[in-house]
Amino acid sequence: MNNFKPEAGNYLKPLCGSYSPEDCLFLLKPVSANYKSVEDKERLIQQGTLHYSQMIHRESEPSDIYTELFYSMLSTYKSRLAEQVMRLALEITQRRTGPVTLVSLARAGTPFGVLLYRALTRHFDRESTHYSISIIRDRGIDAVALDYLLSKGHLPESFVFIDGWTAKGVITEELKKSVVAYNVANSVNISSELFVISDIGGTADVAATYDDYAIPSALMNSTVSGLVSRSILNEQIGRNDFHGCVVYDHLREHDLSGWFVDQVSAELSLDRIAPLLSVPRQERREITTNFLNTIMSEMRVSDLNRVKPGIAEATRVMLRRVPDLLIVQQSGHPDIAHLERLAVEKSIQVIERADMPFGACALIRDVLETGSNNE
Repeated sequence: MNNFKPEAGNYLKPLCGSYSPEDCLFLLKPVSANYKSVEDKERLIQQGTLHYSQMIHRESEPSDIYTELFYSMLSTYKSRLAEQVMRLALEITQRRTGPVTLVSLARAGTPFGVLLYRALTRHFDRESTHYSISIIRDRGIDAVALDYLLSKGHLPESFVFIDGWTAKGVITEELKKSVVAYNVANSVNISSELFVISDIGGTADVAATYDDYAIPSALMNSTVSGLVSRSILNEQIGRNDFHGCVVYDHLREHDLSGWFVDQVSAELSLDRIAPLLSVPRQERREITTNFLNTIMSEMRVSDLNRVKPGIAEATRVMLRRVPDLLIVQQSGHPDIAHLERLAVEKSIQVIERADMPFGACALIRDVLETGSNNE
């Protein structure tokens, strides 16, 4: 039963980014950007001066060569990705009755929320709506966004949280903790289950694969996620506001968000659904945890936040953080071509490690230890 009684008039209107409103509504508040350089942002984070969600850097357009790598990866993997989207869609239909409220975690989950919306409505004949909302490590899920969904009549039992991938499980844990607290505070029963495409760490509730491969959207930032930045939570966000974002209008001519989901949507079919996972989730989790412990010991890293396993997370480090080292399972493999190119561009050492249980792992530089001469 939905016992939620919303206060009237507190909510901002959703925004669409570059998606159609049928495909996705972002429950985010556009804010003014006070851009920091990647290096300054990293230093402020590691000093503890500011939380990562309080600041953002200005995204640049991807290079022609990097964009060609994205096109190549999409051509290679769009059919596989479509089969995995269909697997998740099937799992959702088996776990939810009635209309489905897809709640993707902005922004890595956003394209997959769009794809699942299309799969459910076009191929499984299930009524569905898709919203993308913010969740922030150490800050939790956007409770105002959840308030909004309930105020619009979406039943708590209809919610399905979506992300693109998970590795160490930090966001999985944040989601579960936040939703439990929200349920208690509002006398509702929203499921904290997390559905993801790739779960290399064995931490999500439902996944289509444990494989670490180059999910094409992981290669890009806002230009494949509706031109919306990652979420922001700073002094511009009031008590009754959604978490914030920047809309990168300067990248509109480079936007591939709609094109990407159209390409994968064309491959969706009830005749091609990825098989159920055969390896127990706990086994995959233990493999990942053991390797992370080994890496931290060998590399003398004390802060787990500096270790980012998986191709997707390594890509984020190379694009948005200050990388220190790139570890790859197999040098020259097509899935990591973009990472090796970025490593060359940024003069980052690459080491090969065949025993690694994922395709790549990046270490974030300890900028406090190395000082300012680290560019």
